[in-house]
Amino acid sequence: MCRFLAYSGEPVFLSDLVCAPTHSLVHQSLHAEQGKTETNGDGFGIGWYGERPEPGLYRDISPAWSDENLVNLCGQVRARAFFAHVRASTGTATARANCHPFTHGRHLFMHNGQIGGYHRIKRRLEALIPDAYYDGRRGSTDSEAIFLLALSLGLEQDPVGAMAETLAIVRDLMKVAGVTEALRFTALLTDGDELVAYRWACDGRPPSLYFRETETGLVVVSEPIDGCREGWTVVPKGGTLRARRGGPAVVKGPEAARSRIAA
Repeated sequence: MCRFLAYSGEPVFLSDLVCAPTHSLVHQSLHAEQGKTETNGDGFGIGWYGERPEPGLYRDISPAWSDENLVNLCGQVRARAFFAHVRASTGTATARANCHPFTHGRHLFMHNGQIGGYHRIKRRLEALIPDAYYDGRRGSTDSEAIFLLALSLGLEQDPVGAMAETLAIVRDLMKVAGVTEALRFTALLTDGDELVAYRWACDGRPPSLYFRETETGLVVVSEPIDGCREGWTVVPKGGTLRARRGGPAVVKGPEAARSRIAA
């Protein structure tokens, strides 16, 4: 699995959250505590919103703990919203194109989890992505495939409904292929103004997800970056968090549309 962090609010230096805390994301790349694996060394990525509508992006295959450029960049860039991700591959190649976050226009997307038996449905899943979106596919991960299919189903207009429909399609493909492994989907989406977080799984065991509202903004993480759960709120299993920049986070529990992935 992977570890990630998202921020939305008043502009802050990326290093304040990505590098400086006791249990920062850089630290988690080597010593994660709540993930399936302790080490997340198959690349990293950061995406941030500055003066332009589209996000900046920096990704590389080197481990986050050993990349001096990452530390230097985070110490110089101040942003109102950003994503950061450290990767532990679940079967696809260690390549820059497979590092999160992924982009489309103004949107950033990153994922922690996996499609069980992905290799058995990959060709069928990719065939469902319209050419207009498939032309933007650069890597080979299940995460990017989910993102592109969801975009084609209206993700930009309805981030919850489109994602629920996408994962229901994926579950149907898994059933036809006889896949018994789980679909686990803890993910984040933003356009720089609204942030959406999902914590879904067909077996009721989605990867961890926490959030905290601070004086400057909203922080969403795979695991607390201060190494202490006190002061952090858990996004419930099957739940969704939505927040506009500067506004409160709204968390909703499982609903009928989302429960389709557990069928």
